[in-house]
Amino acid sequence: MRATSVRRTALTVSAVSFALLVTACGGGGGGDEQGDEGKSGSAGASDKPTAKAFTAGELEKLAVTQGDVKGQEIKKPGKDDVFAPGSVTVDKAACKPVALALSALPAGKPAASVQRLVVDESAQAKKGMPSMEELGKMSKKEAEEATIDSLDITKTLTSLWSYDADGAEQALTTLREAGKTCAGGFTMTADGEKQQVTKVSEEKVSAGQDAVAWTVGTKQDGTPADTKVVVFRQGGTLAGFSSFNIAAVTRGDAFEQPTAVIDAQAAKLG
Repeated sequence: MRATSVRRTALTVSAVSFALLVTACGGGGGGDEQGDEGKSGSAGASDKPTAKAFTAGELEKLAVTQGDVKGQEIKKPGKDDVFAPGSVTVDKAACKPVALALSALPAGKPAASVQRLVVDESAQAKKGMPSMEELGKMSKKEAEEATIDSLDITKTLTSLWSYDADGAEQALTTLREAGKTCAGGFTMTADGEKQQVTKVSEEKVSAGQDAVAWTVGTKQDGTPADTKVVVFRQGGTLAGFSSFNIAAVTRGDAFEQPTAVIDAQAAKLG
């Protein structure tokens, strides 16, 4: 699910959940740099990207699929899960590559692309929302925690973008520079929804021949949230990951990069 849709879902589900919780409890409201330096440092100079891009059909065979990541659902995203090209705008032109990666859209102009939606539910989330009867037997604190635990779902939009010549290398360089330039934040609009990017913090990642990774902090309708963004290059192909956890935004907690998905995609790209 795309970031703004996830936020809407999180806020809506949270509001309904806590309304149920209050009813059940009978109370008031309660409220970088590349991780492997040797890998990264030599990538631009010595690793030559493929001269010809993969076709969409070839990328389909290289994208992660159901069964590649144990315990996680992988499927093609629906129309409501992705942003349309051209739907993302920013107040600072230099920051657009970051906004695009955050929105699971490519930098530059790839010759072909494919996407997957990966859903990772915790054991508690798989049980679903607690019933009114279950909530009624809990303390207020227990009911709050159980409700948020039921939202412990990480959704990751994964993308493969294939470029001709050195397009992938150039696109990754553009992303790295944009992340540094826009570390202090900017304003973006996606599908008509405005949000403030409050930070672009570099993280370490080891994947592919070269990579960038950030925690992107955003605020929408007063609600802060973090999204994990990773893009790595293998030859002339970029693999992008935009990952969001619904329970984390509800709690205001940090969460980890979708390492299992990244590793599975890296393995398929060779």
